[in-house]
Amino acid sequence: MANQHPPGSVEEIWRTYDAMEQRLTGPLSDRMLDLAQLGPGFRVLDLATGRGEPAVRAAHRIAPAGVVVGVDHHAAMLEMARHRADLEGVTNLELYTSDVHSLKEIGESKFDVVLARWALMYFQDPVLVLQEARRRMKPNGRLVAALWAEPQRVSYFMLPRQLLSRYAALPQADSGQPDFDQPGPCRYSRMEFIERDFTQAGFRIDTCEEINVDVMEVSTGAEAVEWARCFGMTRLLQNQPRSVQEAWEADMIRTAESMRKDGWIRLGGITRIVVAI
Repeated sequence: MANQHPPGSVEEIWRTYDAMEQRLTGPLSDRMLDLAQLGPGFRVLDLATGRGEPAVRAAHRIAPAGVVVGVDHHAAMLEMARHRADLEGVTNLELYTSDVHSLKEIGESKFDVVLARWALMYFQDPVLVLQEARRRMKPNGRLVAALWAEPQRVSYFMLPRQLLSRYAALPQADSGQPDFDQPGPCRYSRMEFIERDFTQAGFRIDTCEEINVDVMEVSTGAEAVEWARCFGMTRLLQNQPRSVQEAWEADMIRTAESMRKDGWIRLGGITRIVVAI
């Protein structure tokens, strides 16, 4: 069986998996920046910057005159972004620990582009965040957001949970029927809710496209188990009997091994890239 003690804190988890996730999801970040139509001297606001995707890539694109402002409530994640920026020689990235619902720490600057990669669905009040983002945008500015599609098309989220549902009942949010008014990865998995909240915040959706993105790449089923435990399954498994945990783990290993392609096991899913003006 796999190691039952994966990295514990958020920081430990991301220090383990950041390089892999950064490499696998780079195409998504790059496509978001293409759709943002970045130009020389642009000011870019990145919401929930975390470890620096896509903020660091954006800073490279608009250097030297352009500036990227990244905000996140998690100071330790921003330290990882700052370290990455230093390693890559990025000097036009400003990072602030801030509540994205108010953005008071960044003053009243206006931005040409606002980015939100896999962020909006986790905010307590995403409409308020969108309204604040719109208030900070220049005329003709663009907002580019990445949002996961339906759970059934997002294997990294659904596969471990579907396997556990064979042995235990799951909360609604983890069962493939998300609560569209509560934070969660698939909160905006239906276009009607994207359109509802963006419209309420004063945006018009200009384009929407889909891209298949891997977020996990491992060489064994046991590694897939450890990854899944780090990203949500420990919470769901911790109160289950040992027999259920072992049954899920064995099932996860078998299923992951059956998915091997080109020597690797990958999980990811379909994400939508929404451009709003």
